[in-house]
Amino acid sequence: MVKKTKDQGLVYDAFDLIKFAWDKKWILIGLSLIAFIASVIVSLLITPKFRSKVVMFPAASVSVSKNLVETAVITSDTKDILTFGEDEESERLLQILRSDQIKKHIIEKFNLLEHYEIDTASKYKNTFLYSKFEGNVSFRRTEFLSIEISVLDEDAQMAADIANGIVTYIDSVYFNIKKSRAQEAYAIVEREYNSSKVLIEQLTDSLNKIRSYGIHDYESMAEALNLAYGEAIASGNTRAIKAIENKMEVMSKYGGAYIELSDKLEWEIERFSLLKSKLAAAKVNLESTMTNVFVLDYANKSERKATPHRSMIVMVSTLTTFALALLLLLIIDNIKSRY
Repeated sequence: MVKKTKDQGLVYDAFDLIKFAWDKKWILIGLSLIAFIASVIVSLLITPKFRSKVVMFPAASVSVSKNLVETAVITSDTKDILTFGEDEESERLLQILRSDQIKKHIIEKFNLLEHYEIDTASKYKNTFLYSKFEGNVSFRRTEFLSIEISVLDEDAQMAADIANGIVTYIDSVYFNIKKSRAQEAYAIVEREYNSSKVLIEQLTDSLNKIRSYGIHDYESMAEALNLAYGEAIASGNTRAIKAIENKMEVMSKYGGAYIELSDKLEWEIERFSLLKSKLAAAKVNLESTMTNVFVLDYANKSERKATPHRSMIVMVSTLTTFALALLLLLIIDNIKSRY
């Protein structure tokens, strides 16, 4: 090894480094061998885990009623119920998957507190439980806008069951989120529908009462009475004149109310028809159980372990130990050379 003076410092070229490593080969080999044996033992002690995956696409956010019931509102921009979701739907689905509602349901359904062997007496049991759950269960959006659910577990069947259980529960979460709002919407429309129905009955009763006085079509009757009244005057038929005047008096007394009630009834019938359609649509939205995801691949029991990669652990540990030992020896040699 080429050494320089204390002031000039110490310089190593590639050959010097190789020669130095050769000189210290037994130390390096010994430390690397120890690291190799230790890493083999440690890797054998690590419990293997199996991975199961589910791949799915979110469904497009559409109103079932608008696509299946309210034909009048369908336009060229209306999304079909079979359309895959886009960025917005993917992000929304990821948010739901990461919610506490999903975690709590899966933890309770598969009794993960016991399965993960969490100490139930610990005051931090929930912290440990959620930490382990989040370490074993992950969600990601792929480049194709699909969502991948990945579950690691020491039990291959449990990993598959958890992944599929999450997919099964997603629609329940969507349904619960939408149900309260759909119920409110249905109650509002139903209240207006019933109110309109009662009002129509009231208007119809009022008109029927006026019709009992002989008024059925005000405009045509008024025109006919005016014509008959003129003819009666022209002919000097006093008896007919008196009868027509009596009729016209009734028309004058109830005619305005008849017109007003007729217009209100016509408008209310149109409104009632619209409310009836909206009530049917609200009922469809309330009772809809259509899936919110398209599952491409369900999880299956894995036949091969996913972790640990024992060969990788041994190789990385051995090489890292060799590199660190060589660096430490160089530092020691550098210090000795300077002092």
